[in-house]
Amino acid sequence: MDNSTGFTFLTGTYDVVNRWRKDFLDPTEGDDRWEEFPGLTHASVHFDGRASFDEIQFPTKGFSGLTLRLYDPAADTWSLYWASKRTGTLFPPVTGRFTPDGTGVFHGDDEHDGREVEVRFVWSEITETTAHWEQAFSVDKGRTWLTNWHMHITRRAT
Repeated sequence: MDNSTGFTFLTGTYDVVNRWRKDFLDPTEGDDRWEEFPGLTHASVHFDGRASFDEIQFPTKGFSGLTLRLYDPAADTWSLYWASKRTGTLFPPVTGRFTPDGTGVFHGDDEHDGREVEVRFVWSEITETTAHWEQAFSVDKGRTWLTNWHMHITRRAT
């Protein structure tokens, strides 16, 4: 996979099955600690594949968000920026790249519920019609990670 055009797979309209921890920092396991809900995303690529934009709606949650992804050719890295309708602010970026096997790993620093966290996004299982995204937080400088959100996305048939 060419890292510079790594997000070209994410073009079109996708149904999204979201599964997130009810408390993003609580490591307690069990199905009652997770919530599943639908999403719908519309995605496009720009700058010859070196920029990606999508807007996602969470109809049962009453909010939406958008992601802008930009490729930096000098660093050979992507920066991913998330904004939520709930806050109207741009969150700090996560940066990283795609590996030869097609998995994208991205890290950054942020805050959740007043606590400093390191954030990791992983894009994996990418095909022409599906992909998986997950988010994890670390409160110990990356020594341990707690995965707190999964998205399984499936392209809608045209």
